[in-house]
Formats: sequence, C-alpha cells, structure tokens
Amino acid sequence: MAASLNIIFYGTPEFAIPSLDILVKNGFHIAAVVTVPDKPAGRGQKIITSPVKDYAVENGIKVLQPVNLKDEHFIRELRSIHADLQVVVAFRMMPEVVWNMPKHGTFNLHASLLPQYRGAAPINWAIINGEKETGVTTFFLQHEIDTGRIILHEKVAIEETETAGELHDRLMKTGAALVLKTVKAISKKNYKLTEQENVAVEGELKPAPKLNKTNTKIDLHKSTTEVANLVRGLCPYPAAFTEIYNDNGFSLVAKIFKVHTEIARHENKPGIIESDNKSYLKFFVKDGCVFIDELQVAGRNRMNIKDFLNGFKFTGNWIIQ
Repeated sequence: MAASLNIIFYGTPEFAIPSLDILVKNGFHIAAVVTVPDKPAGRGQKIITSPVKDYAVENGIKVLQPVNLKDEHFIRELRSIHADLQVVVAFRMMPEVVWNMPKHGTFNLHASLLPQYRGAAPINWAIINGEKETGVTTFFLQHEIDTGRIILHEKVAIEETETAGELHDRLMKTGAALVLKTVKAISKKNYKLTEQENVAVEGELKPAPKLNKTNTKIDLHKSTTEVANLVRGLCPYPAAFTEIYNDNGFSLVAKIFKVHTEIARHENKPGIIESDNKSYLKFFVKDGCVFIDELQVAGRNRMNIKDFLNGFKFTGNWIIQ
C-alpha cells in the first residue's frame, strides 16, 4: 500500500527531517520535496541550503525550490507529478491552487494541540504561558491558516524545567511518528475528521504569534514564574533579552538563557540589580528575585554567570529596564 501513494513533501528546517525520513524508511514514495530557495548568509555570503534540501539530495529525491508558490512554471511542474497526497511540516503558507491539487488533499503537522496555539511559534508560547501539556496535530489545509479539520493528535507533557529547544526535539520525534500514522490512515482510507470548533478546550483559545523584539523582552511587571517561563520558552533561540543600565549612562543588551527564582517580600523597585560580583547576579520583580544563570552580551559567547562575573563587575547602581 505504501508504494501506491505518490507524495510531495513540503518542509524547510531540521524539525521536518524526521517526518520525511520516517516516510522514506517505511517505503512511501516521495516524488518530490518542496523547500525554500538557497540563499547567501554570513559575512562571506556563503550559499546556505535548507536541511530538508540536504536530506533530499543525499537520498536522491527530486527538489523543487520556488520563489513564488503561485508561479505558473511551478504549478505545471507540480501537476506533472500527479501527487496523491501532500505532506507539510514547517513550511510557509500555501495558496489553494497548491494545497487543493492532490486527490487525497494536503495535510500539515502542527506543534500544538489544535485549536490551541495556532500560529508561527506554538512550542515557544506553550512554555511561555506555563502550560503543563502540549502535543502535535495533523490536519487538512483549508483557507484560514491552522483551522482545517483534524486528522490525528498526540499529547505530550511539558517538563517543569524544559526549554523550547528541548521540547522542540521531543515534538520533532513525536510529530514524525504522527505523520507516519496519518499517512498510513489516509492510504487505507481509515480515519475520521474532527472540526476544530468541535474540540473541547479549557478557557479561551491562545494564539502563537511570531516572536519579535517586543514579546521576547523581559517584562519587569511580570512575576518570577512568568519571567522564568519566558526565558525557558525562548531558549536557545531567539532568547529572552533585557537592557541593563548603570547610573553613569553605560548600557548593554543581554540575552538570558537560564534563570532560577526566589519568591520573597522586598521593598526594591522592579529591575534593581544585585550581585556579589563572584557567584550571583539577580534582579528584583514584584514577588521576588530572578537569578541569571546563563547569559550572553554583545561580543561574547554564551556563558554561565560565574565566568561572566570573572570579567565584568557590577559596581555602583545597576538596573534592568
């Protein structure tokens, strides 16, 4: 049955590779892979290829890299493949002319339990919001992004100290298994679809918008737990950040990768920094202190706080804003 399905796979980053690999290793025919165009990056403008392209080339799979998904030449090439099914894992928004082409449709793997956390950064926002559980969902594409009918889902518990990077790696593997299960179900026509509006959720639906300089900056009006969740939810990339100032006008921007907290009553203004210049650096928020354990400032590598304080001393008055 596996060989009878002609599949086109859409994906770009590392997250998509296990899903593609598991289909290949289970005998499904991947007629083509669609990924982003190669692009120059870095000081030397070296040409960078996507991880999905690298995998496809290594495994002799046809690669398509359209700049515009509505390009007539690309559409003709897709039609010439006569795909039965299209599988999407970590790719951009697709036009109807593309997702509506195969007879079995196009399904997407999303890294949340839909309809919760629709959007670009579901893994990050689940941790930022302090969720105890998340998961992966497969659903058929339709006009509104991340709203199509659900095929299957798999729940995953979020560990108390887990970072976005660690959860990403677990969901990458869980998602690949769900992609395989979904393709098998579609190939056998043995599945039941669920409308997202019929899925019971607790409270309001939470979005997962793109990460930017506004929503990745540490908010001093938040609690110790909320700050710690933000740091976990943005580690290792793009990383929570803050701006540090002293009373002489010196400032620096610091990316924060790891913290621990202490709930305590105090009279300090949120953002006040305290350090022994040897082993700890902490700042105050409304319900206690946040201790910075790992950070990175411009021109330096990521390092633990003891190594950082070996070369940087907080003398005088310092504050986070």
